[in-house]
Amino acid sequence: MTTVRAALTQVSWPGSQAEMLDKHEGLARKAAAEGAQVLCFQELFHGPYFGIVQDAKYYRYAEPADGPVVQRFAALAKELGIVSVLPIYEEQQPGVYYNTAVVVDADGTVLGSYRKNHIPHVDRFWEKFYFRPGNLGWPVFETAVGRVGVTICYDRHFPEGWRALGLGGAEIVFNPNASKPGLSNRLWELEQPTAAAANGYFVCVPNRVGREDNEYGDQAVDFYGTSYVVDPRGNYVGDRASSTDEELLVRDLDLSLVREARDEWQFYRDRRPDAYGPLVAP
Repeated sequence: MTTVRAALTQVSWPGSQAEMLDKHEGLARKAAAEGAQVLCFQELFHGPYFGIVQDAKYYRYAEPADGPVVQRFAALAKELGIVSVLPIYEEQQPGVYYNTAVVVDADGTVLGSYRKNHIPHVDRFWEKFYFRPGNLGWPVFETAVGRVGVTICYDRHFPEGWRALGLGGAEIVFNPNASKPGLSNRLWELEQPTAAAANGYFVCVPNRVGREDNEYGDQAVDFYGTSYVVDPRGNYVGDRASSTDEELLVRDLDLSLVREARDEWQFYRDRRPDAYGPLVAP
């Protein structure tokens, strides 16, 4: 498959999980109607971004990686014939929770999970209260649209993960986000295009959008949307999404560019793992 049509969602929290799930099912159906073959939802798509506060009541959003949310959207993936990346709040067992993306193939088969490796703990990103660091490494999934990898939000600040996915053969990497204005704005513009160019693959970046003050009142932040796709040379594929409005972003990915970019820049040939010992020193 040379050209793959990918879709990304950026939506605001409507106030209930039922509404949020219905909203995403509607977007999945819209994506399929527009010819999308792979779809990635935003970070923690089935709930609010609860890292704004530290409150144990939000543990109740967690469910197993084969729980009702994944079962519903795996069945939808099969119905629509669309590869789906489902960023959920995973409960491995009571008290053990992960920020996880479940990857479902176009026939509804659950291929596996990625658990967010890097967990922030700063103002209104109190994620260590909710998540353990991931323990599944950097898997690459063989899907109907090609080899797919995942990083989640804060992971994007660490170049080692991007390279690990490239070494694993990824052609498309999805990076679902919940990013707000502040220090991250400039990095949002730099990091994913740089990762795409440095590793020779497509990077697809959905972000939440809007202000979840219906959940957090004055503590809420404005998620800035601007979801986008970049190619293996680090160029935008089409425009970025709105910074304020909900949107389904649909873009065509020419996978032949992966080989072209890697032939032009022989980063994999010229890398020197024998010289990188300090990178893994504690």
